[in-house]
Amino acid sequence: MRKQISSQPQRESPSANTSWLDLEALARVEVTSEDTAHPIESALLLTVGAIGWRAESPGEQTVRLLFDAPQRLKRVRLLFREEKEARTQEFVLRWSPTTESSWRDVVRQQYHFSPSGATEEIEEYQVELEDVAALELTIIPNLSGGSYASLAQLRLA
Repeated sequence: MRKQISSQPQRESPSANTSWLDLEALARVEVTSEDTAHPIESALLLTVGAIGWRAESPGEQTVRLLFDAPQRLKRVRLLFREEKEARTQEFVLRWSPTTESSWRDVVRQQYHFSPSGATEEIEEYQVELEDVAALELTIIPNLSGGSYASLAQLRLA
């Protein structure tokens, strides 16, 4: 029997067809607010069992990835969870070939969470984006207002 005890967090094993980008090595992140118990790294790093990011304040929030070198993106995976509150959420995913302007929408999506049924939303997009310098996710957690934005997972390939 082989056994190893490691103090390092266990890494998520990507699916057979996907090599997720190591965002920790490739980009820096900007976020409009962050609950200290739910840091943005928890949604971006490939750690198994991570709890995800949560905003510190209610309302619209933005998560922006600024790449050290332009990236080619072929796949985007977003995972949102809400188990307590019924609400309609909207998000917009944009990209830019520069870090300062000229944002181009990838997708704008709305969906409804319901604690009695729809508590998880997974969005996967096949894209062909060249020379991506920045990627921005804007979340409006509740179109009626008053909720906290969260993101369980963001993966790029």
